[in-house]
Amino acid sequence: MRRFRLPPVCALQIFFAVSILFIIVMPQRASANTANFRTDYNVTYTVTPESLTQAFFQITLTNLTSQYYASSYKMQVGFNNVENLKAADELGPINVQTVKTAGGNTLQLTFNKKVVGKGNKLNFSVTFDTADVAHNFGQIHEINIPGIVNPEEFNTFNVTVSAPVSFGTPTYIKPAQGRQSLIFSKSELQKSGISIEFGNLQAYNFSLTYHLRNKNLFPQDTDIALPPTTNYQTVYLDSLHPKPNNVRRDKDGNWLASYTLLPSQILDVKVTGQADVSLTPTKQALSDKDRLLYLRERPYWQTSYPGIQVLARQLKTPEAIYTYVVNTLHYDFSRVTDNKSRLGAAKVLEQPNSAVCLEFTDLFIALSRAAGIPAREIDGYAQTENVRLRPLSLEKDILHAWPEYYDKGKGTWIMVDPTWGNTTGGVDYFHTLDFDHLAFVIKGQNSDAPLPAGGYKYAGDENKKDVVVTFGTPKAQPLQQFQLESKLASPYTSGVPIVGAIIVKNVGSGLTDKQTITVTSANLFPPQQNLQVPPIPPFGFVSVPLSFAKTSLLTNRSFTYTILLGQSTITRTIHVSPFVLTASRVIVGGLIIALLTIILCIIAAKSGRLRFPR
Repeated sequence: MRRFRLPPVCALQIFFAVSILFIIVMPQRASANTANFRTDYNVTYTVTPESLTQAFFQITLTNLTSQYYASSYKMQVGFNNVENLKAADELGPINVQTVKTAGGNTLQLTFNKKVVGKGNKLNFSVTFDTADVAHNFGQIHEINIPGIVNPEEFNTFNVTVSAPVSFGTPTYIKPAQGRQSLIFSKSELQKSGISIEFGNLQAYNFSLTYHLRNKNLFPQDTDIALPPTTNYQTVYLDSLHPKPNNVRRDKDGNWLASYTLLPSQILDVKVTGQADVSLTPTKQALSDKDRLLYLRERPYWQTSYPGIQVLARQLKTPEAIYTYVVNTLHYDFSRVTDNKSRLGAAKVLEQPNSAVCLEFTDLFIALSRAAGIPAREIDGYAQTENVRLRPLSLEKDILHAWPEYYDKGKGTWIMVDPTWGNTTGGVDYFHTLDFDHLAFVIKGQNSDAPLPAGGYKYAGDENKKDVVVTFGTPKAQPLQQFQLESKLASPYTSGVPIVGAIIVKNVGSGLTDKQTITVTSANLFPPQQNLQVPPIPPFGFVSVPLSFAKTSLLTNRSFTYTILLGQSTITRTIHVSPFVLTASRVIVGGLIIALLTIILCIIAAKSGRLRFPR
């Protein structure tokens, strides 16, 4: 019995039962070898508008000797769902028996026709319907077919994919062909499977819960990380309850919502929103100073480890590093349930067979940084229908981790997924990613913070589902909305600068662009100021310093000034006088005089200059 291997999604294994032909005696069974038969495959996947697929295998076995013939054929197809199964050779239908296996289904065919003689061919076909090839995910139609496991065992292996016209033009085709053809040869399939997507934007609705607890006897400030807008995705927050003190951006671009918890307080924060994910990243500048930040060594990213240093000098480029990580590490499915600790880059080099997505990510980042390539980690949600081919293994809500590197030539961060590149048997997740990755947090300054949604849980509730993601409809970009507040507290004393601030609140649902505030005044100097406002996350605010030059010492009058930002305008008045007595100033002044009097009396008493009656 001879064993051949086909692609996991087409046919993983083929077995031949053969017979030796003798001139006089009856044929007897004996083992065949690859020198005895040549195998040619032509496979067509026809996808319906409902995302069902008919798989049609046309297979030719050519005898290379006159001594053997194939009497049966055994193949394992990597589909869990196989329906309407049929097979036939030149004499008619073939009896097919199926057996469920861990990898799909095993098909056992017994041929009607026995082809004997060197150069003679046995032609047969296998057809079935499956729902495992094509999927409609929200706004995206997706087709995935892994590549050939052992291409050397096939003379030819051609695959044609037929997609409905209603799907439109493919957004990307993997392997890239430089053409919009859906015909693939063995040379194109032997290093990469097929992945095709139709659509320009994917929309996700999310509902997230964060569980916070202050175990201390004093108030505590804490932050939670909300899904941010990045160069690949645009996020809109519909609700955030309870409202935070503020939402700010950190250096990595995370949105951090701050809360103050009272002693022993328990607080559940609920967030709803939407993310629109695109395939092509927008440009994102990286300064030389920030570039150095993403080259530093961190826990789990051991750039100074000797093995990392040697490999970094050899590999040098992001693509070479990606290929090395994909080909070197092996995904350990047992670690998803065994709750083993994170290994990090240095240790996974010693244990390459015990990796999950965190180790694939850690090793890519450590090698990149050691090679002088800025890199960082992304944690978040990943859409998958097959956890064996595209597994999720980040703890808590079973999320995913993947790296990104900075491409100076393209002027932006590029996300890649070496984990799925490994587990899909070679689908290209380097040159083009997909619409299936939704970032929750970015880890560049630190390798273990901030925590993504799903990681904020009370003890004992680790299995509670706090992340719910569904498909949505792309959102029309809402207008940016601001609320302005002036912090120039009137009255002011003449002869000193007028100093305060403008509070700019984002009352819209999305991240604001960089803005310019225009402040004008007819009688204060300068008469016009242009103040820069950084991007503000929804539910957040920033304080922008504002000042005017000092007035003359004898000024005693009111001044107006106008603040303009986008469609928001406010006009305020301040009063400036040589000296203003207010209730608060009188009280404070009186307290100061009384305190000074007491101090002087004590000093005088101790020096003997004053005597107090006894």
